[in-house]
Amino acid sequence: MGIDTAPRTSRGPVLRAERALAPDLARGAMLLIIALANVAGVVFAGEPGLDATPEGVDRGLNFLLFELVHARGYPVFAVMFGYGLVQLARRQDASGATPKQVRAVLLRRNLWLVVFGFAHAALLYYGDFLGAYGIVGIAMTLLLLRRGDRFHSVVLVLWALSAVEMLVIGAMVVRGILGGSGGAAPLPSGHVDSLAAPGYVASMLDRIGEWPVHTLTVLPFIMIAWLGMWAARRRVLEELPRHRTLLTWTAVLGLGGAVAGGLPAALVSAGWLHVDESAASLMLLLHGVSGMFAGPGYVAVFGLIAMRASRSGPVVGALSALGQRSLSGYLFQSVAWLVLLAPFTLALGDRFGSPTVTGLIIAVAVWLTTVLIARQLDKRRQPGPAEVVLRGLTYRPRT
Repeated sequence: MGIDTAPRTSRGPVLRAERALAPDLARGAMLLIIALANVAGVVFAGEPGLDATPEGVDRGLNFLLFELVHARGYPVFAVMFGYGLVQLARRQDASGATPKQVRAVLLRRNLWLVVFGFAHAALLYYGDFLGAYGIVGIAMTLLLLRRGDRFHSVVLVLWALSAVEMLVIGAMVVRGILGGSGGAAPLPSGHVDSLAAPGYVASMLDRIGEWPVHTLTVLPFIMIAWLGMWAARRRVLEELPRHRTLLTWTAVLGLGGAVAGGLPAALVSAGWLHVDESAASLMLLLHGVSGMFAGPGYVAVFGLIAMRASRSGPVVGALSALGQRSLSGYLFQSVAWLVLLAPFTLALGDRFGSPTVTGLIIAVAVWLTTVLIARQLDKRRQPGPAEVVLRGLTYRPRT
């Protein structure tokens, strides 16, 4: 890595007693949304994963996927990524590390995330976000971390402009629906070669080519992560009662905007609304823009839940245990998709009737498996295997 990032005065990873419940709860629960979104893409070898000619129950499932899942899970993790970066820096500061030493720890962690991302994409799944997190984390460490409150308020202006953009696109969509000439165009969905490859080596070569492009397309989520950084500076998820009003309005407006913005695409995906190709493309654009508002919306919901919940409860405890091991849970999912759904392995998606139903059942089962494993690890006070590796690389002692 070429960076001297092993300061003697920096501290190690977060201790169990230091963890706030809300971030862990959000990560653990939202891994289900990630699983549902990714499995649909794997089953249909496309992005977004979509059955273009749904029948029966598949219509309703398409509708729910576009309203609550597609482009609505990763913004949560982007918010939490920015939040966690500030938390990590704050703990290092409290240990007595200098700003230079703190920056070194953060840069090392994010450089290793890029390495993890490339390995994840090459070996398992093209739709990797770890590499993008690493790149964004490096940029945030160098450009944003030590800025003042006035500078960080810029992100609120950017989000306000995004809300205006969503309203403008929404108005164009409504005008197109009311004045359109009809049609029967499906929502645009890009084919993903690696998900349809006939063999593992072919799929790996495809993924190596797809990963850089995919990573570049998702880098703009730095604005979402920046909002997480803004929230962390105010300890929104650590001091929940003090921010109850903010959390309530964020939940209502964030999820409300995401649901409203996703509605036209959801109706088309279900076959309940018929439009021409240009209108369908505009609806998918609105769906993507509105999806970013689901990030803070979902996070706020879990913040409100955490105010009334206890980590010792069986459900909350299990979900927060997975949240503490979210990197391992995320990678476990990719292994499962490769083993269970790839055309050259078990290919279960095409064997039991509706691929949509089969895929979603598999997604829920895989997520529940990670919840149970995380709970057992938590009882033994053991971190996830991926966390062990990343922390070892990040906090390795000077030699």
